[in-house]
Amino acid sequence: MVVSMMQTLVVPILGLVQRDLHATASGVSWLTTATLLSAAVCTPLLGRLGDQHGAKATLVGVLGITLAGSVLAARTDSLPWLIAARALQGASTAVFPLAQSVLRAELPRERLPGAMGTLSGTLAFGNGLALAGAALLTRGDAPDHHQVFWLSAGVSALTLIAVAAVVPRSRPGAGGRTDWPGAMTLAAMLVLLLLPLSQGARWGWASVPTLGCLTASAAMGAVWVLVERRAREPLVDLRMFVLRPVLYANLAGVLLGFAMFSQFLGVSALARVPAEPHGYGFGASVLETSLVFLMPSAVASLAAAQVAGVLVRSVGPRRTLAAGAACGAVGFAALAFAHDSVAGVVAAGSLVGVAVSFGFATLPAVLLGAVPRNRTGVANGVNSVARSVGSAFASALSGVLLAAPISGLPPEGRFTASFALGGGALVAVAIVALAGMADVRTSP
Repeated sequence: MVVSMMQTLVVPILGLVQRDLHATASGVSWLTTATLLSAAVCTPLLGRLGDQHGAKATLVGVLGITLAGSVLAARTDSLPWLIAARALQGASTAVFPLAQSVLRAELPRERLPGAMGTLSGTLAFGNGLALAGAALLTRGDAPDHHQVFWLSAGVSALTLIAVAAVVPRSRPGAGGRTDWPGAMTLAAMLVLLLLPLSQGARWGWASVPTLGCLTASAAMGAVWVLVERRAREPLVDLRMFVLRPVLYANLAGVLLGFAMFSQFLGVSALARVPAEPHGYGFGASVLETSLVFLMPSAVASLAAAQVAGVLVRSVGPRRTLAAGAACGAVGFAALAFAHDSVAGVVAAGSLVGVAVSFGFATLPAVLLGAVPRNRTGVANGVNSVARSVGSAFASALSGVLLAAPISGLPPEGRFTASFALGGGALVAVAIVALAGMADVRTSP
């Protein structure tokens, strides 16, 4: 839950931070970009460190970094320091693969699918909790953005204490040397890819910085492959990641990340569009958007995670993934063509929430049956990065489609197109699951 809270809690307060710190819109946009880049760099590296040196110790360290970032953000009135704090909070994304490693090490195999489903469901619930908390803490005549970061500090501190007290001591890790050249080249490739996706709307999609970063990312990707192929103990064993289950799980991760953010950003924008005189939109406040339009989807995701765990055990992960994706595609179709009532939007969004929850619950199960125990952390870490890449693509595309033109609000057809693309991503997930993935064992 901490993972998704750190990613989402700043979204409703960007305008407030801009006002309080007398910053520009492009300046405060780095509060989301810094977290995204930090997550891409830290997640696979920290997942591998967990495999090498023990998941609990690494997990405690990551939560300590997250807490430090939250306290720094709550106490600073400087935009550069706030951006640095958000980068520290971005390290929290590594919590998810590390937690999966803890489950694999500590639970009997028959309990793993249900436990992984529950863990995955809290990702979506954390999004809703962060949005609702941020909206509640900044309402009134004199809102203060620092309170939102104190909320994140409190949640991080409680989680750190609970993990230290309850999670059993890790068994000895695989040990070995850390592949720093591989980590640095992977980080460079991901930063060069995600930076233009997050800033392209401001730089210009055909500008020299955007095209230059994308070209450099492709070149750095080739360098990374060469480095990993020559390393004795590579950060990412490329032979493992061309295995069919792993390859398709990462492709599905990109598509799921795209669908999740398409629903989140599209519904948020649609809810806040004034209903009159355009005939669409609901004129909701930030608090109403969080509690009425987005929280039901988060709750549905948490509930669906329990069902997903049962289905993974009974029918297998690929059929569970396909069923969830089909459910979400129906939800996106409703959002695209029947978004004229609050109840309809909430119900459709809940169907998408079920799809996201099923996806997040099944992909770790696919990886569980495909990779050795000592590669669980890095495998789930790379899959988390794949979801982040998909989310970044959705954010960039939504920024283009739903940006208000000079004349006023985005046309209704832009919302239809955005939701249709999200539905198309889930249709592709279903195809990948049924036609691309083979049945794998859900236990080592």
